[in-house]
Amino acid sequence: MATRILTSAALLALSAGMAQADYSLTILHTNDFHARFEPISKYDSGCSAEDNAAGECFGGTARLVTAIAEARARSNNSILVDGGDQFQGTLFYTYYKGAAAAEFMNKLGYDAMTVGNHEFDDGPEVLRGFVDTVEFPVLMSNADISGEEMLAGKIAKSTIIERGGEKLGLIGLTPQDTDELASPGKNVIFTDPVGAVQGEVDKLTAEGVNKIIVLSHSGYGVDQKVAAETTGVDVIVGGHTNTLLSNTNDRAEGPYPTMVGNTAIVSAYAYGKFLGELNVTFNDAGEITEATGEPLIMDAAVTEDGATKDRIAELAVPLDEIRNKVVAETAEAIDGDRANCRAVECQMGNLVADAMLARVADQGIQIAIANGGGLRASIDAGEVTMGEVLTVLPFQNTLSTFQAKGSTVLAALENGVSQVEEGAGRFAQVAGLKYTFDPAAEPGARVSDVMVGAGDAWAPIEADTVYGVVTNNYVRNGGDGFDMFATEGMNAYDFGPDLADVTAEYLAANAPYTPYLDGRITQK
Repeated sequence: MATRILTSAALLALSAGMAQADYSLTILHTNDFHARFEPISKYDSGCSAEDNAAGECFGGTARLVTAIAEARARSNNSILVDGGDQFQGTLFYTYYKGAAAAEFMNKLGYDAMTVGNHEFDDGPEVLRGFVDTVEFPVLMSNADISGEEMLAGKIAKSTIIERGGEKLGLIGLTPQDTDELASPGKNVIFTDPVGAVQGEVDKLTAEGVNKIIVLSHSGYGVDQKVAAETTGVDVIVGGHTNTLLSNTNDRAEGPYPTMVGNTAIVSAYAYGKFLGELNVTFNDAGEITEATGEPLIMDAAVTEDGATKDRIAELAVPLDEIRNKVVAETAEAIDGDRANCRAVECQMGNLVADAMLARVADQGIQIAIANGGGLRASIDAGEVTMGEVLTVLPFQNTLSTFQAKGSTVLAALENGVSQVEEGAGRFAQVAGLKYTFDPAAEPGARVSDVMVGAGDAWAPIEADTVYGVVTNNYVRNGGDGFDMFATEGMNAYDFGPDLADVTAEYLAANAPYTPYLDGRITQK
C-alpha cells in the first residue's frame, strides 16, 4: 500500500515537471541616447559640475552603470537593449564618432541594439567601425544592405540569444525614410516595417523561438501599427520619437507598457534621462501573461559610478577648450523643446532662422527655413557656452543659399507640415516669412496666408517670383523630405559657415539675447 502511494506521488511529481513554469524576464532598455555621456540639465543640454554636485542634473553614463547593476540584481533574468540613435548630439560624437558609444555600450553589457537613423549621419563607414567594435549584435530588418560593401554581412535582420534557459528572438527596425533623414548613401534600400518584421517573426518561429522582441527605431505611431498588423511580436522596445511612456509621469504620451493586442510597447524618452525596466512573464506557449514596469528616472538619487565618471572626464579633455568658451548671454531660457519646435513656432526656431537670415541678408536673401528636427536642445538663462550652442546644433551643418520660385517655397512649407501629427523633424521654422497651416487638412493642402517680408512690410508670396532662400546644407540637398530644394533650387551654394558658429555669433551680437515669439507661424 505504501509503495503504491509513493508511486502515485512520483507520477504526480513527474506530470507536474512536464508542465513548464512561467518564464519571467526583465527587459532593461534605453533609446535616443545621442552621446549624452555626461549628465544633462532639465533642458536636456549640458549640466555643469557645480549643478551636478547640487543634485540638479540627470542621466549620464556613470549613473546608468549604477542603475543597470542594481536592476540586474533585482532580477534573476534580464537583458539590456537599445532602441537606436546612440550617435550624434554632443561634441563627444563630433570628436570621437562612434568610438565612445561603442566603449560605453560594451562596458554596460548591452545584448543588442537596432540601427537608428542617426547611426547613418556620417555614412556607412562610421557605422561599420561601430559595428566592428561593439560586442553585441546590431540589428536592422527593414533594409537591404547587400549592395553596400561596408555593411553587407555585418548587420543582421534578427538574432537569437539565450537567457535563463530560453531562446529570445530579437529583431531590429529603423525608419523607412532614413534615406531622407541621414546619409546612408544610395546602396542601402529601406523597406516597409510591417512586412520586414513579420518575415523575421516567421523565420524565428520556424526555428522554435516563441518569445520575440522588436527593437524599433521607428516611432510610437509606427510601433503601434507594427503591433496591430503583425502576429507573434511580444514586446516592442521603441525609439525615434523620444516618447515617454509611463504610468506615473503626467508628461507621458501613453501607459507603460502600451498594449496593442497582445504586444507590449515601451519607450523611455531620450538622452539617458530614464532607464526603462519592463518585467514580463510568459507562459510556456510564449504568450505574455503579465507585463509591468516603469521608466526609472536617472536623477541625483542614483549614484554615479566613479570609474566611469573618471573615464568620461578623461575623454572630455580635448573637448573642454571648445565647449567651455562663453560666447554670449541670454536674458531668459530659450525654448528648444522638441515637442514645440516640430509643431509650432518656437523660440529656438526663431533664433536660428533669424541668425541664418541676418548672416546672408546682404546677399539678396529674403527667406530662412530651419528644420525643427535640427534643433536638439534648449538653452538656459545666463551665460551661453559654445558647448550649449553645439548641443542645440550638433550636426556640423553649413549655411546653404539658393534661389527658388515661390511655388517651390510653398511646396517646402507643405512638406514641413505634412507629418506634423507625427512630430516629424521636417517642420519649418522660418524668418522673413509668415505662414498659417491647418493640421486637419490633407497633407499637401495645409498651408495658407504665406507672406514674405520686404523691409518692415509684408507681401503675399507669388508663385512665379524668384526669392533668395537660406537653409542648411542637409535640407538644401533634400533631407527631411525637402527634395524640391535639391531639384528646383537654383544657384545653390552649400559651403557657408557652420550653423552653430553663425548662431553663436548672432547671440553675441544681440547679447543679452531675449527669446521671443512673434506669430510668424500660426495654426488654424
